[in-house]
Amino acid sequence: MVRALSPPPTLRFELDDLSRPPVRDLVARHLAGMHAQSPPESVHALALEGLKAPAIRFWSAWSGQTLAGMGALRRIDSENGEIKSMRVADAFLGQGVGRAILDHILAEARGLGLAALWLETGSVDGFIPARTLYQSAGFTACGPFDTYGPDPFSVFMTLRL
Repeated sequence: MVRALSPPPTLRFELDDLSRPPVRDLVARHLAGMHAQSPPESVHALALEGLKAPAIRFWSAWSGQTLAGMGALRRIDSENGEIKSMRVADAFLGQGVGRAILDHILAEARGLGLAALWLETGSVDGFIPARTLYQSAGFTACGPFDTYGPDPFSVFMTLRL
């Protein structure tokens, strides 16, 4: 028996100031997850204050009144951006929310006139879903970029927009 997939939830994206408790909690859960899978020197996820930097746009994704996920775009320079802090709330895993967040960030980056996006994600098995998502959107492996250096716990990817 083949089970039909449910359509992804309808999401509302908000440019977020990171002040609401559910958003702050999801950022904390994201950081805890990164630290659980990588040594401290290999965790490149940003804490709340880092996500409030002027070069970063941070969005929360809502299904009704429930936080479904988050994602950020850091402007590296006039042509390049970096995806930061993408996370889907546990209750929404496997429902297409990650793809919707990624698509939102890609559209925003194109709207800003960026020519390329970059990202860093983990190399261990717990990051396979993230790497698979990015590959399915056309991201390809590359070397370290911007201020990153080689790291066995990191996978670097890029996409020309």
